[in-house]
Amino acid sequence: MGWEIDIGWLTVLMFSSLALLLMAGLPLAFVTGGLGCIFLFLFGNLNALNLLPSRIFPFMTDYQLSAIPLFIFMAAMLERAGIIEELFDVIYKLLGGIKGGLATATIIASTILAAMVGVIGAAEVTMGLIALPAMLRHGYDPKLACGSILAGGTLGILIPPSILAILFAVVSEQSVGDLFIGAIIPGLMLSGLFIFYVTVRSYLNPEMGPGLPPEDRIDIREKLRLLRGIFAPILLIVLVLGVIFTGVATPVEAAGIGTFGAFFVAAIHRRLTWRGTKEAAIITLKSSSMVLWIIFGASIFVGFYSLSGGREFVAETLFATGFGPYGILMIMMVILIVLGMFLDWVGILFLAVPIFVPIMLGLKFEGLFGLPGPVDGLTDPQKIKETMQLWFGVVYMVNMQMSFLSPPFGYALFYLKSVAPPHITMGIIFRAAMPFLLLQAFGLALVILFPQLILWLPRLAYGGG
Repeated sequence: MGWEIDIGWLTVLMFSSLALLLMAGLPLAFVTGGLGCIFLFLFGNLNALNLLPSRIFPFMTDYQLSAIPLFIFMAAMLERAGIIEELFDVIYKLLGGIKGGLATATIIASTILAAMVGVIGAAEVTMGLIALPAMLRHGYDPKLACGSILAGGTLGILIPPSILAILFAVVSEQSVGDLFIGAIIPGLMLSGLFIFYVTVRSYLNPEMGPGLPPEDRIDIREKLRLLRGIFAPILLIVLVLGVIFTGVATPVEAAGIGTFGAFFVAAIHRRLTWRGTKEAAIITLKSSSMVLWIIFGASIFVGFYSLSGGREFVAETLFATGFGPYGILMIMMVILIVLGMFLDWVGILFLAVPIFVPIMLGLKFEGLFGLPGPVDGLTDPQKIKETMQLWFGVVYMVNMQMSFLSPPFGYALFYLKSVAPPHITMGIIFRAAMPFLLLQAFGLALVILFPQLILWLPRLAYGGG
């Protein structure tokens, strides 16, 4: 039998230990898993030890998680086929003549790339290597150039096939397909906000984002020829998302189709090699293993905390603030943003979502400023639960986009710095992120105020999901 401890002190002890060990530079997966085992031994009992296999085994056998390595492999194959470079080249030649055209092309290419990749790091690094030198060479303001890459790259966390959506669905026990479809409009909306911003800034101050000189522009015939080169990858995206949207295939089956399609696209671009396939397989193995180890560690840590009454303690603390449902939601959003400054997104998901989702399902959201709430008109308890899970899931994903741009440790900031020229300092990258961070906050407010931005498309696809 372990020692007795008050849940308040246990909360302080567990999360302060977690913060200290992470600041010491230890890996998140082993810190959370190790601390979970230590606290189980110190404050648990023999029955609580059953938590270890009972938390890990369901993830090892979860069918939906098999989509993760498939989508990662699909992205790695497309990257090695040179599709990303070709995609940016086509779009920037199509749009380069307008002011801010290269920045707009970067965001559009990143949006399409997000629908291919679903992983932030690959998008940020690749666009940093391709788009940043092109914009700097044509006289773009470094902050506008860096900001467009940073913002565009984060769309991979939201636009399907998002790895975050798959993991969120597994943790909250809901449909991956619903989350994929619900995230499409918010993802495209944020992409549109980014494009609007860089275009307006460039027209107000043409020196920030000049158009390409006339000699570098191409005619209509050349533009049509270039479009043929990206037809295959665009068709692959439409196919993968289309079979999910229409219900023809599950996300896992769609991932399998996408993986096969990536081989086909690489072959028709004459980039299908054994070496490229091997490199893609190794990247998939490393990325999938990293995600799964974090899942195992964080689930043990949060499992013990929840078993000790942590979920009820957090709920009581939030209700004790006296705020209504939207006030509690805002506190959650702030907590997630703060966590995003220091933690990996997978760790945040498995530390926060198992605690936050049950609290959200117990709240009644009736809309703000006379606007309809997410469950207005619904009476079936199961439909209400599914709708709330979907709405909060996409709101959470939009919030996680902000975590990648949040100083001091936003991951996207360091991904870009790793490939940026020496004169692009961290100070420039931090300042470049700020306007786009505000745009993401504005997008977050919109999906909270207008839940139909998330719910309309799944209801159209599934007749009320």
